[in-house]
Amino acid sequence: MDAFKRISLFGIVTMAELTYREALNQALREEMRRDSRVFIIGEEVAYYQGTYKVTQNLLAEFGEQRVVDTPIAEEGIVGTAIGAAMTGLRPVAELMTVNFSLLAMDMIVNHAAKIRLMFNAQVDVPMVIRMPQSAGNQLGAQHSQLFEAYFMHCPGLRVVLPATPADAKGLLKTAIRDNNPVIFLENQSLYSIKGDVPAGEYLLPLGKANVIREGEEITLISYSKMVHECLAAAEELAKDNISAEVIDLRCLNPLDKKTIFDSVKKTRFAIVVNEAWYTGSAGAEIASLINENCFEYLDAPVKRISAYDIPMPYNKNLEQAVLPHKDDIEKVAKRLLMGEELWLKR
Repeated sequence: MDAFKRISLFGIVTMAELTYREALNQALREEMRRDSRVFIIGEEVAYYQGTYKVTQNLLAEFGEQRVVDTPIAEEGIVGTAIGAAMTGLRPVAELMTVNFSLLAMDMIVNHAAKIRLMFNAQVDVPMVIRMPQSAGNQLGAQHSQLFEAYFMHCPGLRVVLPATPADAKGLLKTAIRDNNPVIFLENQSLYSIKGDVPAGEYLLPLGKANVIREGEEITLISYSKMVHECLAAAEELAKDNISAEVIDLRCLNPLDKKTIFDSVKKTRFAIVVNEAWYTGSAGAEIASLINENCFEYLDAPVKRISAYDIPMPYNKNLEQAVLPHKDDIEKVAKRLLMGEELWLKR
């Protein structure tokens, strides 16, 4: 974990190469040191140091009152966090997997998301619910789901999905300071990836997308793990002299519509990529927004690439066949630019 310095327009920025999980850990540690109201609550977050080791060594520094192990009761974890947030604390609740959030949906949807409005903004609910999600890890149909569309559909919830270690740190720190409930979704396949992360105070605004690669001929729009597939596809397209712009949305609520629309108006072709199911996905909402706001600029219909609408198989080969990959994105982009009819999803 060697640190180095980078010169920017704002002076010297100290950077370190961290894994995604280390960046999250650093964000939690910094915010807990900065604000004594911040605490962590969840299953195995303390003595086991987190299922994915994101809370490693935090118990040793902050003690049992601020790193709290709970029973296996997701509704109780979220309900406790909501109550604590209403009294002025800033809880970070960790659910072991997004699949278990189904057990806490009443607390998330009927309470966390609605209390501020129902109390006429007299009570804030400043809390974060961290949850790993993803598919493709041979965990079976009940543990291979992605639920961002559920949360995006519910007004009152911020929905954040970082794709890189630097974004993981900057967005988590901002989420902890936000006065609204934030659903913070971490793709478990990304925990070991490495990247440069600014040291110290580093915040990213919620609702600001990142044009992670500039291009002129087609826009690839995604978030979380699929950003990396889009970047890989853009590299392959460049070999055929196709210039693809890649947008990392970072957040689904608030959604940076302006960055999406500006890019699509420039390139005139758009593909929205997500790892979740095709029907009713976040990608479907984004494609609809592009169609409503950029129709006169489009030279072809907006294309969506998602997982197939089936429960995830356990078999590794079948699992990969269900999920979208860079080759799918590359193939669809070329067909879209050539004007071919695209009757299949991918």
